[in-house]
Amino acid sequence: MSETLTLFEFSKKSKLDHWKIVNDEVMGGLSMGLLQINQKGQGVFSGHVSLDNNGGFSLVRYDFERINVENFSSFVLRLKGDGKKYQMRCKSSDHQRHSYIYSFTSKKDWEIIDIPFSKMAPFFRGDSLQLPNFHGDFLAEIAILIGNNVEEDFCLELDYIKLK
Repeated sequence: MSETLTLFEFSKKSKLDHWKIVNDEVMGGLSMGLLQINQKGQGVFSGHVSLDNNGGFSLVRYDFERINVENFSSFVLRLKGDGKKYQMRCKSSDHQRHSYIYSFTSKKDWEIIDIPFSKMAPFFRGDSLQLPNFHGDFLAEIAILIGNNVEEDFCLELDYIKLK
């Protein structure tokens, strides 16, 4: 399992068409998130999380055609954060209601984080499910969420997301 597969590599030429922002406005909240490419070609997920009107999260999601990932065992992300806690999320299909989640705290310097599939636990709307962790057979969506029950600005720079 030493080969890698690039799910998305950010650059100045990146098209963000398949990336979607989902803010807590779906529940009446007022949080605002944005994904854009900076001058160096990195993706920047930034914004403000508001707790007003039962809010509290912002998410950036990348949807793609379902792929077989049985030959891989983890996500690898190169990122630079703001010292805040984020969640890496994934789904096996576009019809799946729950997400598999792994929480990490970003650092203020560039780092490469490895997220084993086996550590990604199933959740639905914040509730843990009594299901096995991500088994890593198929993949159709990845996402990054911030929702720390705190009103805060956030900024997470992304270089790439790969499978290993």
